Amino acid sequence: MERLLHYVWKYKLYAGVDLYTTELLPVIVLDPGIHNQDAGPDFLNAKVLIGDTTWVGNVEIHTQSSAWYQHGHHQDKNYNNVILHVVAEYDRPVYRMNGLFIPHLILPVPEHISRNIEWLLGRDVQIPCLPGLREIDPIFQSLWLDALVNERLERKTGDVLCLLDQYQEDWNEVFYITLTRNFGFGINSDAFEWLARHLPYRFLLKQRGSSSQVESMLLGQAGLLEEEHDGEYYRLLQKEYQFLKHKFGLKANGNYFFRAFRTRPGNFPHVKLAQLAAILTQHDTLFSVILNTPDADQLKKYFRIPPSIYWETHYHFASTSVKKVKILGEDAIRLILINTVVPILFAYGSHTRQPEYNERAIRLLEMLPAEKNHIVTTFTNAGLIPRHAADSQGLIQLKREYCEKKKCLFCQIDFRLLKRSTPL
Repeated sequence: MERLLHYVWKYKLYAGVDLYTTELLPVIVLDPGIHNQDAGPDFLNAKVLIGDTTWVGNVEIHTQSSAWYQHGHHQDKNYNNVILHVVAEYDRPVYRMNGLFIPHLILPVPEHISRNIEWLLGRDVQIPCLPGLREIDPIFQSLWLDALVNERLERKTGDVLCLLDQYQEDWNEVFYITLTRNFGFGINSDAFEWLARHLPYRFLLKQRGSSSQVESMLLGQAGLLEEEHDGEYYRLLQKEYQFLKHKFGLKANGNYFFRAFRTRPGNFPHVKLAQLAAILTQHDTLFSVILNTPDADQLKKYFRIPPSIYWETHYHFASTSVKKVKILGEDAIRLILINTVVPILFAYGSHTRQPEYNERAIRLLEMLPAEKNHIVTTFTNAGLIPRHAADSQGLIQLKREYCEKKKCLFCQIDFRLLKRSTPL
């Protein structure tokens, strides 16, 4: 109930209803204030006309007025500037720490708001608002998706900057770890990230003149050179890894299992690491190259590098395959751009205060087609159709941060639906 009161107060959904304090003084809300997500009163810097007096200060909201004492606000000086206590039930008068009485407003919740919220939150379905999506104006849908993709990129920026702090502001290392993780393509992401964290990028750079040595370090650290197989190239990789392992003091993977079971051959960890090795050996510092490349098609070329010739007839070491140049496919490259290049560019722009990189990140998403996954398909079938990858990233943010967490009251689509006077 308290969350509902917050919602009604914040968006003034009581509009058109005469408001009075418990002492029957008329109340006009000039400004509901700023919703405070941290410690302290619920709404800051509100402006309220009570009777003939305009009050400026904070507003606290509870289901019952007695919660003021239960939460210890009467002993907290941070609540001495509360000008109005908004409640659903007035069961006890309350006073500030300085002994002054606080006016109370019993906030009316419109019947249609209560009914629509019950419809949204009371049903055990993953996305309660799906049946109403077609009623939302497409322009409003686009504006909300724009906000969501920025929200998602801000969240990913936090992840990138956390890595940057761990690796002493080394953007090359951060890019390498992020790229390697995303080469796991979901099923092996954690294992690939472990690999990157235990095989520093600077070691690979020192050996980048030899593609077989870079391959040997990646495959060896992943624990994929420990079995006995025939083949001259496999034995070469084993030999080189043993030398480089000693040279750099490396310790092979003992914690993560690189999965090939139930994955298509093109996603086997062996060939993915060979593809990664080819990309990393192509440029001295790939991150710097990407920073200076605004063109999407050129960016794709940086990831369309074939691995060494051995992999034309292999997906792993146990057997041969039909001959094929095993470069990353178009869908895989798009995912790398979406999940690696875009977040890194956005985070770099935010960290260095160069907004042109933030804008480049968004433009890159807008140049790429929408992703194809079950989340995007669910919303598309319901009428919320993404125009490009920026929109599909917004839909993923919507599903994971709002729908799955039941944060319907914070969703702008649900806000529009809740205000309907007719039943949902």
